[in-house]
Amino acid sequence: MENILEVIHQGVMEGDMALTQKKVQEAIDAGVEPGVILQDSLISAMAEVGKLFEEGEYFVPEMLIAARAMKAGLALLRPLLVAADVKPAGKVAFGTVKGDLHDIGKNLVCMMLEGAGFEIIDLGVDVPAEKFIDAIVNQGVDIVGMSALLTTTMPNIKGSVEAIKEAGVRDKVKIMIGGAPVTDAYAKEIGADGYAADASRAVTLAKALVAA
Repeated sequence: MENILEVIHQGVMEGDMALTQKKVQEAIDAGVEPGVILQDSLISAMAEVGKLFEEGEYFVPEMLIAARAMKAGLALLRPLLVAADVKPAGKVAFGTVKGDLHDIGKNLVCMMLEGAGFEIIDLGVDVPAEKFIDAIVNQGVDIVGMSALLTTTMPNIKGSVEAIKEAGVRDKVKIMIGGAPVTDAYAKEIGADGYAADASRAVTLAKALVAA
């Protein structure tokens, strides 16, 4: 059965959605534990994709097609994982802040986090502070992720962090931020818990925040 898990892993690495789906279904039908398929094929492949991205071997298009293949396999596994009570690595609500309609970076981060075993609540774009607060209060998220692609919308990250503090729920959640104009210094200045320059580093950061 080792072979089929390797084929799924390779299918994700190559962004072959049809092959990934087919082989995940075959593994399920053969009685392989859903958690094993998740860990040894999907999560391991996305970890390798992230590593290749950081090494400059993969670029955003390769990451995107790999993430789409992973999602196709995960869609088949998800109901089985829930039934088997396999816990996610953590729960993340992610959105592009108010006034900003850019979603490619956010979508990639969400897919990479999902590929690392996190449960994702995608809040979309143009997200007001109230929506982040609602996710903390009513969805029990471990991490809130915020992104902005414009210097003009970047202040809305700070505004959202302040609104979370004012709502009295800042201690319930970790906040990670990113986007083209955003920096580590800005994250520290506004009291966020961390900054990630790209989707691969966002996964590393999320893991560290949940562990902490």
